[in-house]
Amino acid sequence: MSDIRLTNEKMLTFIGHEKIGVLKAGEKLTEFGEKQNNANEALAANINNLIKRVCALEDKQIENENIMHKNEEIMRKIAVELSSAKKELDRVRLSEKLNSGAIERIDKAIKLTESNIKE
Repeated sequence: MSDIRLTNEKMLTFIGHEKIGVLKAGEKLTEFGEKQNNANEALAANINNLIKRVCALEDKQIENENIMHKNEEIMRKIAVELSSAKKELDRVRLSEKLNSGAIERIDKAIKLTESNIKE
């Protein structure tokens, strides 16, 4: 933020409504002009500072939007990979169940065969 803080006192360029004599008019006009110039400089400095801050915020917003876009792409890729992994895991589980059932049937058949052979 600008070092120049705007206050009502700093922006006050005309003080009093006393009658100004012809001889003092130039002096008062010069005083008013100097105060007005100071007020204008303070306003310009603050406006320029605000413009810089707005530009920095806009740049940061664009940067954040780019990061969000990249993150969304990454999340989509992860979702596809997770879906594929789930399908593969389901396939492995099904194979395991089928194999377990087959092993049990073979084992049962072997036991029946062994018991028939012993008799």
